[in-house]
Amino acid sequence: MKITKTQIQQALSNITLPNEDQNIVESGAIKNIQIFGDEVELDVEIKNPTLQYKKKVEVECMKAIHDFAYEKAKVKVNLIVNVPEKATQIKGNPILGVKNIIAVSSGKGGVGKSTITANLAVGLAQLGNKVGVIDADIYGPSMPIMFDLEGAVPQGIQVDGKTKMKPLESYGVKVLSIGFFAQAQQAVVWRGPMASKALNQLIWDAHWDELDYLIVDLPPGTGDIHLSLVQSIPLTGAIVVSTPQPIALADARKGVNMFQMESIGK
Repeated sequence: MKITKTQIQQALSNITLPNEDQNIVESGAIKNIQIFGDEVELDVEIKNPTLQYKKKVEVECMKAIHDFAYEKAKVKVNLIVNVPEKATQIKGNPILGVKNIIAVSSGKGGVGKSTITANLAVGLAQLGNKVGVIDADIYGPSMPIMFDLEGAVPQGIQVDGKTKMKPLESYGVKVLSIGFFAQAQQAVVWRGPMASKALNQLIWDAHWDELDYLIVDLPPGTGDIHLSLVQSIPLTGAIVVSTPQPIALADARKGVNMFQMESIGK
């Protein structure tokens, strides 16, 4: 049987990919069709680079050709990824001197969020970046331990006639933690507004000077504190930490959804 380009186009017109208004032919995603006997080779342009999406496009193309053109055709699909650029629109009030702010979050506690934060900060510093860390995990601040700063207390510094907190420095990283102001064995029991006020002081009443990266170690979960904090600062990106258990992953998805909210994300 001789396969024609028209047959292939008609077969592929039965495919409409997710989030597309037109079928794959009308949208212009099919860039090239080559036929060699019973072999069909396609060049398809897609906007989603994920492995799952690529596989879906490949399977849909092969199925359409087999169902509507020629059942025994040998189909090869070449995927061209072309992700459209989005205009950067970072929300929140900028922190003077800070270029990038990265939030590290987790859906539940005990998954290694603070360990990731500390190692990421030190790693970036070792690459020559100026890095700061805010330990915003008010219920279990662990940065004083991780940075060997237990018992240390930040001092005040005069900046433009105002008294600011001077972050402590360890392993080449500037650190501020609520743990510096609470005794080691003392439980921090605060309501939401009190916690938010304390965290705002760590952010806005500190003299960070010039930083390439400020990493914020958030408390576990997706509560009121998280929303007020991440909505007030211009996040460059977010990392959600999880372990592979189903319950942990379910909580992590909630965290991802939070950062994708219009009032927080780009």
